[in-house]
Amino acid sequence: MQHRVLFSLIAAAALTGGMITTASAADAPLYTVVDGTKVDANTLKGFKTWRAAACDRCHGPNQEGMVGPSLIESLKVLSKADFVKTLADGRLEKGMPSWSSNPGVMTNMDALYAYLKGRSDGKITAAKVTGIE
Repeated sequence: MQHRVLFSLIAAAALTGGMITTASAADAPLYTVVDGTKVDANTLKGFKTWRAAACDRCHGPNQEGMVGPSLIESLKVLSKADFVKTLADGRLEKGMPSWSSNPGVMTNMDALYAYLKGRSDGKITAAKVTGIE
């Protein structure tokens, strides 16, 4: 039995580039924030995705809403599944475009969600963030 477990770990390491973890994805924190503006690499990627997609044109530079709703408030009640669906499908009747054909947004969906959820939770205290050093 131990040999099988060891073999499974070695195979997993080979498939994941050498990284072995025993924590499930549910155990991992969604984001990590230090001093309100320094974030982990994934969350920083979410901030960069936000900037690259120019989401601030409608949702405001601080995610507090303009033409589009406040994402600070929306992400207090919006599930991750609904967030993903909204970005992928859009809400055309409300002026929200579909981002399903934008690989920059779609491949960074988890990171974007982490960044916006951190803002909504009040853990990220400013719209502009930097990486944790």
